[in-house]
Amino acid sequence: MRRGGSKGIGGGIGWVLLLALAGCGKPEPPPFTRVRDPNQIIIGTTAKVTTLDPADAYTVFAGNVLLALGDRLYTYKPGTTELQPQLATALPQVSADGLTYRIPVRQGVVFQDGEPFNAEAMRFSLQRFMENGGRPSFLLKNLVADIQATGTYELTIRLQKPFAPFPQLLAFSGLCAVSPKAYTIGPGQFQPRTFVGTGPYQLVNFGSDSLKLKRFPKYWGTPPASAQLDIQFLTSSANLYNALQTGAVDVAYQFLEPQQIKQLQAQSDIQVVSSAGTGINYLTLNRTQPPLDKKEVRQALALVMPRQLLQERVFQNLVEPAFSMVPSSLAGYQPVFRVAGEPPAVLQARELLTQAGVTPTQPARLDLWYRSNIPSHIQVVTTIKATIEREVPVQLTLQPVDSTTAYQNLEKGIYPLFLLDWYPDFLDADNYLEPFMSCQKGTVAEGCLAGSSRTFGSFYYSPKANELIAQSRRTTNPAQRLNLLGELQKLMAADVPYIPLWQDRQFVFARPDVQGVRLEPAQTFPFWLLKKTSPSP
Repeated sequence: MRRGGSKGIGGGIGWVLLLALAGCGKPEPPPFTRVRDPNQIIIGTTAKVTTLDPADAYTVFAGNVLLALGDRLYTYKPGTTELQPQLATALPQVSADGLTYRIPVRQGVVFQDGEPFNAEAMRFSLQRFMENGGRPSFLLKNLVADIQATGTYELTIRLQKPFAPFPQLLAFSGLCAVSPKAYTIGPGQFQPRTFVGTGPYQLVNFGSDSLKLKRFPKYWGTPPASAQLDIQFLTSSANLYNALQTGAVDVAYQFLEPQQIKQLQAQSDIQVVSSAGTGINYLTLNRTQPPLDKKEVRQALALVMPRQLLQERVFQNLVEPAFSMVPSSLAGYQPVFRVAGEPPAVLQARELLTQAGVTPTQPARLDLWYRSNIPSHIQVVTTIKATIEREVPVQLTLQPVDSTTAYQNLEKGIYPLFLLDWYPDFLDADNYLEPFMSCQKGTVAEGCLAGSSRTFGSFYYSPKANELIAQSRRTTNPAQRLNLLGELQKLMAADVPYIPLWQDRQFVFARPDVQGVRLEPAQTFPFWLLKKTSPSP
């Protein structure tokens, strides 16, 4: 859901049609490559970027672009998930009550419009993120009480309540510094097609089908490897696949279908870089709609989910089964949805359904909704339907809908079952549990009336979940905190407002003359490391 919308089909460009129309001849190069610096890097993608305003950008691909254009207070050490300072010069000093964070910031940094960076500029950027009311604004707005520049190069942030993973949140791509001279604070005051920050690249052009970036000559850190970087938006995975094969793009990143990935993995002239992903794909169950208002029905559905079939048949072993909403790579992970022992899962599911009054003569009937713009999801829901109807007395009707309509209607309670995905805002188990399980207002009988779980369409309300979330957020002892996060996962497996299905793998594909292709454990793709190999004399 949040940050998952980037899987929609990206903006279109007409030149890709030449790849299909050229027959056996060499395709005509796209116009922007006819006069091309041999060291230029072109990244192709089907992801869609509608805004580069950090206060409003909220998709995975846009986040990666922002990492190349801007800097945050903190980032991750290369090859790890360990925080390190970026625009800060040290990790924060935290008060005993866990509410006040004092952060020293870097000197000698300038914005891409020549303005100097200091603590006041960082305060302005974070304040703007909260007050302009963009899609990710809640990340800070729900936590921060006050931000002050308490010195020319010292920032002080005071929280409304303790939040142990706050430093990790400050590494979120949208919390980058922007020039106070180039931006304004005010509800809806966004600049979607410009960017003025402090990063290694600066934005040259945001066109209808491409982004053009160039090296920022006054960057305070290590300069990017390539002087120029272009990002080309393609209309489909087939066009992206063909563009990589013909050399129309140097790098392909987001999104190719499983069969295309398999074909590229078999080619010796294409670089394939992959890593375990942090994206979780799951079903949300609306507990306000019969028969999902009965816990036994939700538990039965969780028991018969065909994770192994999805892994093998739909995704050709390019994903991993998910047994928690928390990825297996994160501290605190517990495989609470894994079924072991006797009786077999199917027999347990049938018994639970019988207790709920669901029998072969009185089957449960449910609509299973999915986003029609993601081709693999059609295969996923078809596999789920066939398996469940074969094993238990539940009949599923498959219902496609476009992503935009789906996100608008989830909190209206229209959908009983919906297949969704989730990409984290920051790398901590809290970000896979709190958004799904918290609810600010509701009752056990009515469900969530106002809060995050309503946004996700489950309407889950649990006083115990709310208390466990609050405890885990104010606990600084690592062992105690992991125990509380484990209790939250067990509670989710017992109440089943969501069913995790599979965990993504990330892939990047590149032509043989591209160097610096890597995926970070923090699930970022560092564009600034890419460069062409020197041509032979």
